[in-house]
Amino acid sequence: MKIRIGVGDVPERGATDDPGLAGLAADLESRGIDSLWLSDLVSAPGSVDPLVGMAYAAGRTERLKLGTGVLVLPGRNPAIVAAQLAGLAALAPRRVLPVFGVRPARRGDRPAFPVAGARAEVFEEALQVVRALLTSPSVTHHGRFFAFEDASVAPLPAKPLDLWLGGRIPAAMDRVGRLGDGWLGSTITPADAETGRAQILAAADRAGRTIDEDHYGTYLTIVHDDADERTVDALLARLRADRPDVADPRDLVCWGWDGARAHLRRFIDVGLSKFVVRPAGRVTSRPAWLDAFAAELLPLENR
Repeated sequence: MKIRIGVGDVPERGATDDPGLAGLAADLESRGIDSLWLSDLVSAPGSVDPLVGMAYAAGRTERLKLGTGVLVLPGRNPAIVAAQLAGLAALAPRRVLPVFGVRPARRGDRPAFPVAGARAEVFEEALQVVRALLTSPSVTHHGRFFAFEDASVAPLPAKPLDLWLGGRIPAAMDRVGRLGDGWLGSTITPADAETGRAQILAAADRAGRTIDEDHYGTYLTIVHDDADERTVDALLARLRADRPDVADPRDLVCWGWDGARAHLRRFIDVGLSKFVVRPAGRVTSRPAWLDAFAAELLPLENR
């Protein structure tokens, strides 16, 4: 499996709300880091729409891969999303990594993505529309939520984009197996990852599909010794609320670089190979954090 480790947002203490994408993208590329992942956080200070951010970062780099982690699909026009991805793929060939989710991570962002119908049903139809438009020169679709005649986007990607999905519950794993090309988890343990991967494989088999063995990954959050205590307490409280089934929410994060390496190895052992790493809160120095990331984690990649 191709082990690859990318980076999410790395906010600095004392920095303004300017996302500083140009500097972050350049810093990642200069260190040989695989990818940058942008979250879909409408109301978060310093955040930008992930598709806008990907386009900007693509124009500032030459090799860095760019992913959405994850892009909320229900509530967006899937034809427009397909056109945006097609444009990105033309500008940055083989560097665009879309991952889609059903709902915003933050409850306060949910009114920004209203849908007329059950979100999961809207998501599945929207995903099928996106895939059809990215692979066919002309698409006619008459569904429950979307309808159009002879629609197209241009230019079509020379190589079909892999459309990954997020999620954690069994219904989401079934959806990945039926409709997705890969899985990017979040707030999971290695045991969760092993179970989720098995559920995805079973669903794909039932649907007569296959998913590449190295198309399974997860986010990892690292808590460092100098992390702000209030930030860590708030993180653990959120994890406790999100995963009441996990006895200790501390098991859902990595504690320092040693903990990150150990966590990565456990995930690799159960079949995951793609990782997005982010610090828990703001770091003292982004360049220093990225230097440490490159020294501590990149040796785990198989280049």
